[in-house]
Amino acid sequence: MKVIVDNLVKSYAKGSPRAVDGVSFSVGAGEIFGLIGPDGAGKTSIFRMLATLLIPDSGRATVMGYDSVNDYRKIRSLLGYMPGRFSLYQDLTVEENLRFFATVFNTSIEENYELIRDIYILLEPFKHRRAGKLSGGMKQKLALCCALIHKPEVLLLDEPTTGVDPVSRNEFWEMLDKLKSYGIATLVSTPYMDEAVLCDRIGLIQHGRLLGINTPAAVMASFPRALYAIRSRNMTGLLRDLKTIPVVRTALAFGSSIHFTLRSEGEEDAASIPGVLSRQGHEEIRMEKIDPSIEDCFIEILAG
Repeated sequence: MKVIVDNLVKSYAKGSPRAVDGVSFSVGAGEIFGLIGPDGAGKTSIFRMLATLLIPDSGRATVMGYDSVNDYRKIRSLLGYMPGRFSLYQDLTVEENLRFFATVFNTSIEENYELIRDIYILLEPFKHRRAGKLSGGMKQKLALCCALIHKPEVLLLDEPTTGVDPVSRNEFWEMLDKLKSYGIATLVSTPYMDEAVLCDRIGLIQHGRLLGINTPAAVMASFPRALYAIRSRNMTGLLRDLKTIPVVRTALAFGSSIHFTLRSEGEEDAASIPGVLSRQGHEEIRMEKIDPSIEDCFIEILAG
């Protein structure tokens, strides 16, 4: 394994809740491992400890066998790190940023061009533009190029697609998939549950604790009960009224519909829902049984 995290713990003030609370996982060569969870879940703290920017209170993290505390100089030469906030030199051009970071790692754009070629082709028309004047998607591509320019063994991407348009998000994940063939271990964090299915394995994290680790398919297959989607003409009232029905266990808004589960698996309970809502004045009720998404699974785990 290229990355091993063993029981990491981190607090920022004495007596405060742990930002990272006993987290353990590993990432292998050519694997995309996703840390999936909301803001404040502890993702960035884990990344900063792996990047040797924070010292854990306890536990241990290794990159290519090197300890994140004792061997931090060695680890920094093996990592490509893309923090959540754009951190390149905004007054330098695209090409100047790339050449600067290549020089820092004693390499050149030409030496590792094959690794960044597919990304750089999209950036090349803007190579003389200052980084601060790029669009969000182009800034993201430049940051990824700079993180890859020295051909790292491990790539850390902290919420790389936050605030980026959907087209650029899709392009970014296509690039990550291509990088797998180079054997790079990629650790990516995201608050977007729909991106979880693009990872090889995911760790669901909340309040600094990992709730589970598995493949996206296995996580969705483990959903323990039937899941339904329902819509009506009055969506606001539908959510309120659905929660008052005794057989309904959970009900949450998901885009244009409401996803809900029942306290029992009886078909008669599910069949009774439209009738109950109709008597409460709802019209044009459409209900169907659906497959769970990663977000449904995450909420189900939190609901207990």
